[in-house]
Amino acid sequence: MTNLKEELRNIIADVIEDEEFADTDDFVMNLGVDSMMALEIIAQIEQNYNITVSEEYVTRIRSLNEVHELVVELLESKGAKEEQVNA
Repeated sequence: MTNLKEELRNIIADVIEDEEFADTDDFVMNLGVDSMMALEIIAQIEQNYNITVSEEYVTRIRSLNEVHELVVELLESKGAKEEQVNA
């Protein structure tokens, strides 16, 4: 998972068509991300990592750092659930 942040950066860069942004740049205020772009970013993340990002989390992801924190949290949660199923 050491490259997770870079993978997420690439997903975001592809959607917003800009590779030059800081980890803390606000998607809406600094990068001009609209709701359709946000949904596309979320769809790519869900597909790439086989996780579900519920609507309640959408407002939490305003920067690359926040996306990274959320994906780590969801992947850890998913891992814990899979361990319970396999136990």
